Order: sequence, then C-alpha cells, then structure tokens
Amino acid sequence: MRNVRVLVAYDGARFFGWQRQDGFDSVQQALEEALLAATGARATVHGAGRTDTGVHALGQVAHFHVETRLDDDRLRHALNAHLPPGVVVREAETCADDFHARFSARSKRYAYQFVTTRFRPAAGAQYAHWTSWPLDVPRMRRAARALLGTHDFAAFGNAGSPRTSTVRTVQHLRFVARRERLCFVIQGDGFLYNMVRTIAGTLLDVGRGKLGEDAPARALASRERDDAGPTAPACGLHLVSVQYRERPFAGRRPRA
Repeated sequence: MRNVRVLVAYDGARFFGWQRQDGFDSVQQALEEALLAATGARATVHGAGRTDTGVHALGQVAHFHVETRLDDDRLRHALNAHLPPGVVVREAETCADDFHARFSARSKRYAYQFVTTRFRPAAGAQYAHWTSWPLDVPRMRRAARALLGTHDFAAFGNAGSPRTSTVRTVQHLRFVARRERLCFVIQGDGFLYNMVRTIAGTLLDVGRGKLGEDAPARALASRERDDAGPTAPACGLHLVSVQYRERPFAGRRPRA
C-alpha cells in the first residue's frame, strides 16, 4: 500500500463540484471510479480543495492510498484511459505516507477571469465572467490593497458555512489586464466558502463605479456581508495551484 499524489485539471462546467454526492457527477467520483477500473482497488481520493459546481482547476492536488504493481507513470496513463472527458491527471508520484493533499497544504492560488468585451463572447462563456461595463482597473488595484495581509474576512464568506474562524491571510494579489480580458489572481493560506468569488464581485463593482474604492476596507472593518459586493459566478473561478512545504512533482517529466 503506497500513498500517491496526483496533479489534476478539470472543466468544472462538466461536474457538480469536486466532492462525491449521490446522483450527481463529481470529480472525486470520476477519479475513484477510474482508480477502481485501473487497479481493481477501491480507494478514497482526497483533494486539496472542494471546488463548487462550475469552478475549474488547472492544478488541483489530490492523494490516495493504493496497492498496485503499476509504477507512477503507468498509473497516470491508466487513470487517464478510464477518466471521462473534462478531467485529466497531469502528474502522479508516490509520496510520503503522511502527506495529505488538504491538511499538508500551506496555501492555494486562484484566478478569477473576466471577459470585458462589448458583446457576449460567442464561445468559452463557461470559463470566464462576461461584463460589458468599462472597468477602471487602477481603481480596482487600489481597492484590493486593503485585502492583503491577515484579516477577519467574515464579510466575504457565506453566512451559512460552518467554520471555527473567519481570519485568513492573503499573501499575494494582482491583476493581469489584456485587451479584452482581466484576470484577478489571489493566493492565501486558506479561503472561506465563496470568499474568492465575493472578493471578485466586490472588486468588479468597484471597477464599474457601483462601489467606492474603500468598499473592501469597510467590509473588513464591519464584518457585515452587506458591505461587500455580490458573489461573482462560478464560471470565472480557476484553482491554479496548491503550495506545500516541499515542492510536489519537482523534476518530473513534462505534464499532460
């Protein structure tokens, strides 16, 4: 029995989130069924984050314990042969037995993508949030500075989600602007449920002029959900990478 971690990418529009749930296709279920078909063994696949319906991943990390004669690369190929369209195992490697994709993670990086064309895009609408309003990106950047560091992010979380603390640390935050696209990238030691999407929605309203430049700072101070902006749609959110104390998959072959 060995512990194997995998780097997974998936199209969130094809699944009802990461977590297995009866009657709905999930990424976790797809991986567990592929693992059963490839090795004949049943195992629970643990992900670093439980992404919601419609949220995509470029670098989700997961792990599972399995007994198989397949080496890491053959196991990767076997899993991909049994996975449905929309999900792929980019890398696989045997790791320390105490590695846990979720509990060993030190931080996660997400990107929220906006399309800023005048008219709705003809293709790819499931991978970005379209807005036809002109956005004041410098204003959004200035407003976002208040979010850096350690704060109580209660105003940016879902009120119904259980949590022991609403204090989180945002380590990095930046915008990447292109002619017809705007990407908001954020990295932190953890995120409340819907926190990144609510931050994206708040900054979008700042860029549109619907909220003042001080809106993020006021929401942090008040801890009231009504002081933050709307929750942006899931389609624009992408889990980019997960960071650990060691560097997973370092020096491996080119990824799928």
